[in-house]
Amino acid sequence: MKLYFAPAYCSLAVHIALREAGIAADLVQVDTVAGRTAAGADYRAINPRGYVPMLELDDGSRHTEVAALLQYVGDLAPASGLMPPAGSRERFEVLQWLTFVSSELHKGFSPWLFHKETADSTRQAVRAKLKQRIGDLESRLAGREWLVGDRFTVADAYGFTIMGWAPMVGMGLASWPSVVAWLDRVRARPQVRAALQAEGLLKG
Repeated sequence: MKLYFAPAYCSLAVHIALREAGIAADLVQVDTVAGRTAAGADYRAINPRGYVPMLELDDGSRHTEVAALLQYVGDLAPASGLMPPAGSRERFEVLQWLTFVSSELHKGFSPWLFHKETADSTRQAVRAKLKQRIGDLESRLAGREWLVGDRFTVADAYGFTIMGWAPMVGMGLASWPSVVAWLDRVRARPQVRAALQAEGLLKG
């Protein structure tokens, strides 16, 4: 199995899930701007969409879309609890939070706040909407350790990855202490630290 990734991109969530699941995967770093892998291969010839993450399975098939990849990885390791059993209330909730992160957070930060050409009026509107949605996250996490149930799931991996973008766009999180505490809990997990270090995002 291969994971095509770019450091600190949303592919980090899949990287974390793979490590938490105990699934070995070769890491292939991609420069999505240049459209090249670290070895110099034409990434668009490998993945015409040009973005990450992409998971290449042992049968050679290639798959994209972070929320789908997270579900797949979680299902490969049911004992990990990353993806609760089909038909369970917990799985239903994990799917809700994956969708929330994807539509309400991920697509708020990117592309709008990462592109210089985005108009100031748009930036202001996006920031205001993101603050509302981070408030939703704060309400959910008040008095809880994890987004769903009593254990870490792929929803936490995805949420952690996307909320890690807030400092990159100048958004402080001090107004949401439950979110900050949750991010600290996720970051302290050994496999999360291993993923961060492997991507050059954690020194030492």
